[in-house]
Amino acid sequence: MFLRIETTKAKKLIGFSTTTSLAEDKTATIWKQLMPRLKEIHNAVSADLFSLQVYDFKTLQEFTPFTEFTKYALVEVKDFDRVPEGFKTFELPEGDYAVFLHKGTHADFVKTSQYIFGEWIPENGYTVDDRPHFEVLGDLYKNDHPESQEEVWIPIKR
Repeated sequence: MFLRIETTKAKKLIGFSTTTSLAEDKTATIWKQLMPRLKEIHNAVSADLFSLQVYDFKTLQEFTPFTEFTKYALVEVKDFDRVPEGFKTFELPEGDYAVFLHKGTHADFVKTSQYIFGEWIPENGYTVDDRPHFEVLGDLYKNDHPESQEEVWIPIKR
């Protein structure tokens, strides 16, 4: 599951967001907004898509299925010079991330999360940093398919 530690440069992203929770998941609504409008983005860095979460760091330790957070469906762009109407901009700050490979369906993600937060982070001397968490959905991503693969990026610090 663990792939590498990587320091990201700041990224410019555009897309859509919603406030949601695990119990009342509204993720599909923002992907339904983004996917039909991908052709409007003329300065994308790549074909990769970003599923990004911003948590209230103060409540992260007490996270429950009902804890609200902001969820984004995004595309990385070269600049914000040509943002299509209705899209939101998001600047991902640079920082250190532990990168993991998740294979499988959305339901299988619980096992990946338990490994990351219950084993890998505490056993390797890191803590979760107060920055966005995200997944990179590349060529091997197949929405909720057992053979789907995505990279999971967790912000870390010593």
